[in-house]
Parts: sequence; C-alpha cells; structure tokens
Amino acid sequence: MNLEIQFALAGGIAAILFAIYLTVSVLRKDAGTEKMKEISGAIHEGAMAFMHREYKTIAIFTVIITAILAVAIKESYPTALGSHATALGFFVGAVLSATAGYIGMNVSVRSNVRVANAAKDGLNNALNIAFRGGAVTGMAVAGLALIGVTVFYYLFRDPLAIVGFGFGASLVSLFARVGGGIYTKAADVGADLVGKVEAGIPEDDPRNPAVIADNVGDNVGDCAGMGADLFETYAITAIGAMLLGHLLLSHEYYVIYPLLLGSVALFASILSTFVVKAKHNIMGALYRGVITASILSAIGFYFITNYYLAPLSEISSMNVYYTTLIGLALAIALFAITEYYTSTRYKPVRSIAEASLSGSAVNIITGLAVGLESTAIPLILISAAIIGSFQLAGLYGIGICVMAMISLTAMIIALDSYGPITDNAGGIAEMAKLPQKTREITDALDSVGNTTKAVTKTFAIGSAALAALTLFAAFVHEIERVIGEEVVFAIDDPRVLVGLFIGSMIPFLFSSWCMRAVGRTGFKVVEEVRRQFREIKGIMTYKAKPDYAKCVDIVTVSALHEMRNPALLAVVAPLAVGFLLGPLALGGLLLGSILSGVLLAIQMSNGGGAWDNAKKYIEDGNYGGKNSDAHKAAIVGDTVGDPFKDTAGPAINPLIKVMNTIALIFIALIVKYALF
Repeated sequence: MNLEIQFALAGGIAAILFAIYLTVSVLRKDAGTEKMKEISGAIHEGAMAFMHREYKTIAIFTVIITAILAVAIKESYPTALGSHATALGFFVGAVLSATAGYIGMNVSVRSNVRVANAAKDGLNNALNIAFRGGAVTGMAVAGLALIGVTVFYYLFRDPLAIVGFGFGASLVSLFARVGGGIYTKAADVGADLVGKVEAGIPEDDPRNPAVIADNVGDNVGDCAGMGADLFETYAITAIGAMLLGHLLLSHEYYVIYPLLLGSVALFASILSTFVVKAKHNIMGALYRGVITASILSAIGFYFITNYYLAPLSEISSMNVYYTTLIGLALAIALFAITEYYTSTRYKPVRSIAEASLSGSAVNIITGLAVGLESTAIPLILISAAIIGSFQLAGLYGIGICVMAMISLTAMIIALDSYGPITDNAGGIAEMAKLPQKTREITDALDSVGNTTKAVTKTFAIGSAALAALTLFAAFVHEIERVIGEEVVFAIDDPRVLVGLFIGSMIPFLFSSWCMRAVGRTGFKVVEEVRRQFREIKGIMTYKAKPDYAKCVDIVTVSALHEMRNPALLAVVAPLAVGFLLGPLALGGLLLGSILSGVLLAIQMSNGGGAWDNAKKYIEDGNYGGKNSDAHKAAIVGDTVGDPFKDTAGPAINPLIKVMNTIALIFIALIVKYALF
C-alpha cells in the first residue's frame, strides 16, 4: 500500500476516531430530570423502531439488486471477486451508507435531552453539545465514505469498478430521504394543523397525540436522511473526479488526488470543531467553524497539490489548485445566499410573514415567489464555477472543484444535524415544563437550526448538480469506449430531445409522488389526532395521556409503504429509456433530470425554509405573535412548505445520482441490446 493510499485512509480513520471521542463527550453530559429522560426515551424508541423497519425494507431491495448486478454485469479485474466488482461495491456502498445514517441518528436522539438540560446553564454549553452531537454524524459520514472509496480503489485500481459503490450509497440515500421525509412531514402536518390551528395549543405541547411522532421525524428525516444523502454525494463526487482523472489523464496521481483532498479537509474539519463557541451570535459561531475549515483546507490543498501534481506536466498544478479554491468559495457563497432567503433577519422571510396579515393564500403565494426567485443566484454561481474550473483545468477541473466543495461534508452535516437536535431539545423543554429562560435558549438555537438545515440542503443540491455533471462526462466517455467512435448529443436529434423531455419530467413526477404520500399519510395523522381529542376525555386538562404510540405507528407503516414507488421510478426510468430508445435518449434523460431537478430542488428547499422561518418570525412577537390570525396563516404556509423542504426537495439529490450511476453501470449492455 503506497503512501498516498495510506494518507487517504488516515483522514477517514481520524474522522471515525474523532466521532467516537465526540460521542463519549456528549453522552457523559447530564440528561436532566426523570421526566426529560422519559420524553427523550420515547423519541429514541420511536426513531430506532422506524429505522429498523426501514432498513429491513432496504435490505430486501439491496439483496435483489446485488443479485441482479452479479448476474448481469461481468468484469475481469485481477483480484478476488474481480468478476463481481460492481455487485460487491453496490452491496458495501449500501451497507456503509445505512451505517453512517444509523450512527448519526442514534447519537442525535440522545443528544437532544442533554442540550435541553445544558440550556439551564446558558447558551454556549447547549450550543457546544448540539454542535458536537451533529458533528458525530458529519465525521462518521465523511470518514466512512472516504475509507470505502479508498479501499475499493486500492483493491481494483480502476474507478469504474467503484461506480457500484456509489450506486448502492445513492439508492439507500433515496430510500432514507423519501421514507424519512414522508415520516417527518406527515407527523408535522398532523401535529400542527390539529394541535396549533384547531386546538390552539403550543408547539411540542405534551397534550398533542402527534408530538412524539413529530420529534421522531426530525431525526429520521434530517439526521439519518441527510447523513445518507451526503454520504452518497461524497462517494459519488470522489468517484466522478477519479473517473475523469482516469479517462482524461495518464498518471495515477490524478486519480488519487481527489482522495487526498478529502483527507486534508477531514483533518481541517476536526480542528475547526473547536472554534465553534458563542455568547450571543449562534449563526456566527457555526459559520466560524465552516470558514475555519475552508481556510485550513485551502492551505492543505496547496501543499498536497504542489507535492503531487507539480512534477507532472499534463495540467498546470496551480490551475488545479485554483479549482479547489473555486469549490470552497462556491460552498461559502451558497451558504450566504441561502441564509439571505431563509433567515428571519432578511427581507424574503419577513415579506412572507407580512403577507400572512392578509391570510394563508397570500402567504402561500409570497412563499412560492420567494422559492422561485431563490433559484437564480445559486444557478448563476454554479454556472460561473463550472466555466471557471473548465477554463483552468478542463473537465478534470470541474471534478476537482466539486470534490473540494464536498470535502467540507463533515462540517456541513454537523450544521444540519444540529437542527433536529435543537428542535428536539426545544420540544423536550416544552413537554417537561422547564423554566421560560431555558425555553428561550432552546428557541434561539432552534431558530438558527431552521436556517442551517436550509443552507445545508442547498449545499447538497449544488454539489449534487456538479457531481452529476462529472458522472455524465464519464458516461459519455464510456459510450465512446464501447462503440469506438465520438458521440454527439445534438439537440436536433429526436432521440436526444425526447430524452431531455422525459428527463426534465421525472423530478416533477417524483416530487408529485412524494408530496401525495405526505398528504395521504398526513390525513391519517390528522384524523387520529382529532379522534383522540374527541374520544379520550381529559387530554386538554392533563388528566389523561394521549396515545403517542398510535401516531408513531401510523406514520411508520405509511412511510415505509409510500417510499417504494419513488425509489422504483429512479431505477426503472433510465433502464427503460436506455433499452427502448438507446444511449442517446438516455444521455438526454440524464441531462434533463439534472437541469430541471436542480432548479426544482432549490426552489422547494429554500421556499419551504422561508415559510418555516416566517412562522418563527411571527412567533417571536411580530405581526400579532402567537395565536394571531397572521400566525394561523403562517402555520398553513409552513405546513405547505414542510414536504417541499424536507421530503420532495432533498430527495431529488439522490434521485439524480441513482439515475446517473445506474446508466453508467448498464451502458455497455444498453449499447448492445437497445431497440433503437
């Protein structure tokens, strides 16, 4: 094993060890009163029950697809199991993706009560526990992804052999995003519409039968879902960049270089966790961690680039280094523009809150407008990054740009998982009737958490778009290798045009199915909450306890049933188009899905985040405050936005990657057996 592989593995192993250290440090903290432990235990039990049942369903699909790949895809790599590299990679990628999400969520659901208890002693203690709890997921996800890709490359020495690993990770991510998203938002709909609007009780009130299901959903949707999502994005990005180095350039250092960037950034992220401290400015403290990680990574990237690439002559090493700076800058820029559109400090969110004075219809119209507008600048920034990186180092430069961007994954997921931890902490503080001062601190942490979740979703979407483009470039090169001639995707070719239309349609159809699933499941929760309020006498006077388990069971069963069709669409659509209409139509489908999917995902994620924080802004005492007509209108808008930002929007990321990886895996068979 050469020094480069050892260094890449060292970064991943260091991240795993640091995640263990963070876990121990968080779990040593006091979990508070017996009442707080009881509430946290119910959330933990519900979350783990859903994960176990979800993973059983995923395991069935994983075994079936592994068997299909083992039979259909034959390879000849000179190593053990070399004839089944894709099938083996798929299975291991799926297992590691599921493991990363499971580890992170398991720690998150035990961090929440400790954050609520620490809030009694002040802001910084609570922030420290929340961030460290989230960082466990971040370190586990990035560390496992880097180790997995590095080990597979070491075994097969060909990035094409690792594509199956990315496919397995993407498929698990899709299940986790869709299943967790349906769960969390269906529970949220029932808890908000009946609890807040109809019964007039506060958020996270223990009298609400759906309150435990709602808090469970925050974890299975954001912690496990985002963990699996960015695991596959990290893996796919590294694989895509390595493929471009393998296909376009001759020296192996260009293939290994993306792994070295990932290792450097992990060491930088570990160091950066220690600067996240705050007395008042929570968002500033979290951003300080991200910016520190970016600066340290940029310094490390320079030395790695200069040492490994400077002696080579195919591409200017400094030009490659500049593409890493573009990637880091793009990440920070996407953070800033997303915060503008989703934070209560700025005009877009406040305009939605003001529109609530005119009722729920105007709130929804304004929220839709904000979401649509929020797509413009991110797409301009992504386009500028593509052009700049291409001018500096060609297609390989684009791959390195997105690898540098995604190398910050550990810090990004820490910000995302921070959100549900603080949200749960606020719920526990409310249900355990902790002092008002404590609730004010958890509310402040939670408000920032809404923005960090929106910011990380846009980061994931932007990186997904660039990663998908690198996979598409590899897809084109693979077609040319199989048929032995240059391939041109001309817009005047009917096959390409039809593929573009179908591909552009798929994210919309996929999102429709996800939204309908939330609506159907949410309806069941609403009916159950109404039934309990009607039939269980004494809930409103605290003389009787709601049947929390019933709502948890409803959303668990329904989410697992509803997640299957969207996942099947992602697998079946590219294969059907490829085998029926040929590789040119399949290429058009991939391009169309990337273009429409990125725009739709940004619109949904940012719009939903803005609706959510507009409600929070009113709850802070603006425009009449809680229980005002404006607040009721904002709750309706927030309910509409929930499946936008937490179900359909984020799930488009793995949708795009699943279609790209499965196309790359099956392209040789498609070229051989396509009807047209």
